Amino acid sequence: MTGEPRAAGAFQERVVGVGSGAGAVAPRELATEDMVLNIGPQHPSTHGVLRLRITLDGERIVAAEPIIGYMHRGAEKLFEVRDYRQIIVLANRHDWLSAFANELGVVIAVERMLGMEVPRRAIWARTLLAELNRVLNHLMFLGSYPLELGAITPVFYAFNERETLQHIMEEISGGRMHYMFNRVGGLKEDLPLGWLDRTARAVADVRRRLPDIENLISGNEIFLARTKGVGVLSSETIMQYGVSGPIARASGVDFDLRRDEPYLAYGELPVQVVTRTAGDCHARFEVLLDQVKVSLDLADACLERLRELPPGPINQRLPKILKAPEGHTYAWTESPLGINGYYLVSRGEKTPWRLKLRSASFNNIQVLREILPGNLVADMIAILGSMFFVVGDIDK
Repeated sequence: MTGEPRAAGAFQERVVGVGSGAGAVAPRELATEDMVLNIGPQHPSTHGVLRLRITLDGERIVAAEPIIGYMHRGAEKLFEVRDYRQIIVLANRHDWLSAFANELGVVIAVERMLGMEVPRRAIWARTLLAELNRVLNHLMFLGSYPLELGAITPVFYAFNERETLQHIMEEISGGRMHYMFNRVGGLKEDLPLGWLDRTARAVADVRRRLPDIENLISGNEIFLARTKGVGVLSSETIMQYGVSGPIARASGVDFDLRRDEPYLAYGELPVQVVTRTAGDCHARFEVLLDQVKVSLDLADACLERLRELPPGPINQRLPKILKAPEGHTYAWTESPLGINGYYLVSRGEKTPWRLKLRSASFNNIQVLREILPGNLVADMIAILGSMFFVVGDIDK
């Protein structure tokens, strides 16, 4: 200890070190200070330009704040100066892994405003393509999540299956990511000759090879140790933050719009809702894997129904300038990452007066401020990867 004269006969004491050589001194704890650490906005675990401001006490997280907006494009304002055909171009890009699902919400909302009945062939083809898009989305996360924990091999298997389905989607739409195949009133054009048979073979191939991905990961001791019991999310927290999709169902929230508020042809399909109760990283991964199997089964059911339908139109004839009547409506869909909602307000013009987008990733990422505190920095990567978000879907 050192002493410095402050006034006559007064001294100030300051502890400069406590160690083994200070046995005669009364033991005192070394003063520590929390450290603020920025993860991102460019970091492999953030899946894009997301920034996490975390406060650490040693190796343990005591507070976490997601800071978003680095990719903000102002999509909702851009919607207001584009007509209902041009909006689809913007709407399919916020979640670049789920372009077809993003298109659906917009066209369904406009069709409801118009009171338009979509041809049966278009309804079943949309349902099929939505489920194929769901599988493509989930395969990306099934491959990339183990990669973030150090397992390199699964991503190659997952991308092989993605390519099998990408060929199918590219053949019908001409695009690999941004399909632009939906139109108000149906689809852009009819299905190519022989496409249903090629799609059936692709779905069968993916289903046959899916156990290879599962076997690589399910019994891996390192993967289990990094994910089981880590990042537990309660159903109460899920409800408070409006978290949806696979993340919510992994915590026991038994809710899926395809079954509970059917749209497209889901009301005629046996939609199996996959749930878990653990609510940890491993449960979220398991839900994603099982949902791929369910989507492949739904795709087979759609293929069978499309073969039975008689030839007919795939879309409705539209006027050169499409105007939605004055009013408002809300359409929501079960997108691969969760619930996407579209609140459309029209004043009878060819452009929407307001189109509010409720994206799944935005709510899913906000819960990080609840789930990260108390965990180690090393576990943050495992938790962040299991939240299954796309940054463009957060920022819009």
